Amino acid sequence: MALEMKVPSPGESITEVEIAQWLVETGDYVEKDQAIAEVDSDKATLELPAEASGVITLMAEEGDAVAVGQVVCLIDTDAAKPEGGDDAKPAPAAETPKVEEKKEEAPAPAAPAKTETYATGTASPAAKKVLAEKGIDASQVQGTGRDGRITKADALDAKPSMGTPGPGSRGESRKKLSMLRRKVAERLVSVKNETAMLTTFNEVDMQPIFDLRSKHKETFKSKHGVSLGFMSFFTLACVRALKMFPAVNSMIDGKEMISFDFQDISIAVSGPKGLMVPVIRNAENLSFRGVESEVKRLAIRAREGQITVDEMTGGTFTITNGGVFGSMLSTPIINPPQSAILGMHNIVERPIVRDGQIVIAPVMYVALSYDHRIIDGKESVGFLVAVKEALENPEELLMDNNVMKALEL
Repeated sequence: MALEMKVPSPGESITEVEIAQWLVETGDYVEKDQAIAEVDSDKATLELPAEASGVITLMAEEGDAVAVGQVVCLIDTDAAKPEGGDDAKPAPAAETPKVEEKKEEAPAPAAPAKTETYATGTASPAAKKVLAEKGIDASQVQGTGRDGRITKADALDAKPSMGTPGPGSRGESRKKLSMLRRKVAERLVSVKNETAMLTTFNEVDMQPIFDLRSKHKETFKSKHGVSLGFMSFFTLACVRALKMFPAVNSMIDGKEMISFDFQDISIAVSGPKGLMVPVIRNAENLSFRGVESEVKRLAIRAREGQITVDEMTGGTFTITNGGVFGSMLSTPIINPPQSAILGMHNIVERPIVRDGQIVIAPVMYVALSYDHRIIDGKESVGFLVAVKEALENPEELLMDNNVMKALEL
């Protein structure tokens, strides 16, 4: 019996996927639940498991866009599993070497020896050597010697033409963009075209967080099994600021503005297939340990290609950290349909004024990109200042002056 395998729906609103890679070939025997293909949707790359055991026949090519519900392969469930796997395949018969009868050929007449001299060439040996070192063809040089021959002086004065390709490689390659990358490109362009996006900046003195982490990170990790990173401080600082400025935790739907009384924080994670944005649900209910555990879980799933569409759907606000790649400052692009995104950057020791004195402190520049259609300048600046205040005074504003309780130590 031939079982028709159809493309399952990977998530709401997704109508087609792309066959990114077949993991098996026509004629292979597959086991039930074995991954047989990787498929790209506009949100994630997912594995397609075999629905039954049997011999498979592929009905779609890599790179094909197939509709949800379309048949992509057949599995012959009546086929017997081959014994010994690949070892059971018969070895190819040895080919009998063909003995070719040699034909005696008359020796070709010897060509007269040609002696290369300065008089027969276009450049002297010394000039040729100089031109070769410069990567210049002799035909590009005007000689000043007798009969237009190129002298060493001509070669030394010769300069490569600015329009002439150099001796290095000039190859190129062409590769089709994945469905995920094409969708990301469309979304980024639509954000630039359809929103009134602005970015406001500020700087954060990270010394208080450095001090807290230096004092408690080892105990925190040994007790909870996760590191006390920067993301928990930024996530909880954003949760506090979103409650103070609810317009930043809103989005536009046609002619209506939707505001949320919960904070689902999307975090940008770099995965093997590109940027993934999983969501920390109800971040307002999480502690430092809860945020760090969820960040670790989602990051691992994204990097191993196990993240699901549901885990990346939704989100009311996004945090992206370009600092891990060395970015000093950037203007992050809003993650639609959200209305704002916070960009973190690298931490660099810089001179700042503290209590009237110039001191060296670890400083991070932060950026908030926002949709000016529903977020005014006062709200955007106020939000970023609230984030800055919480990060520079975490004990009071994020830990209620009880560090041990906040860190559950």
